[in-house]
Amino acid sequence: MLDLLAPELPDELGERLTREDYKQDFRERRAAIRDGEAWKLERLQHFEETNDDSREALRQGDWPAVLRLFEAERDALLRRARNDAARGAVFHRIRVVEAPLTPYVQWELHWLRLTAECGHSVRVLPASALAAAEADTPLPELNLLEGRTLYRVLYTDAGRPDGAVRFTDPSTVRNWSEYLRELYGAAEDIQEYFDRAVAVLPPPPPA
Repeated sequence: MLDLLAPELPDELGERLTREDYKQDFRERRAAIRDGEAWKLERLQHFEETNDDSREALRQGDWPAVLRLFEAERDALLRRARNDAARGAVFHRIRVVEAPLTPYVQWELHWLRLTAECGHSVRVLPASALAAAEADTPLPELNLLEGRTLYRVLYTDAGRPDGAVRFTDPSTVRNWSEYLRELYGAAEDIQEYFDRAVAVLPPPPPA
């Protein structure tokens, strides 16, 4: 168990962004990274992805279509990894998982395993390791860019995207940057986790 209490993240230090404003701001700031790092923490166990054919295939219970659609993205993922490498931009993703896996997380782990095969940095952290850190509240959904901008990504109760709160206060960003590095260091490589805990599972039910 990780005895790591999360830093504070008071909303009054940040700026509320609509979904579209967040998407544009995030894209612009991430594209501007040169010789820097970005971090993503995913904690929720169910999201309602929109405009995603493979997610729709999961809803319909068509698992072979899910896998075909994922594989069709391999070349695009390879290009993105090469572009990131050319800019010196490294994007680290930490995926928290609860047992048993929800259908959504099982679906996403297949996608994340593919992204890792294509050169992206992904690790998995069991929720059980966060019991002490989450004694009061679950960790937030986060994106952190280049040690300068932190987003707490917001979702509705149904798991639909609902914008974000952007933080640029240096102390807040620095504290969370250090915290995410600690979590990443304690997490397991996606491929090792996938081979042990996901590859043996039957296809998930529609979700």
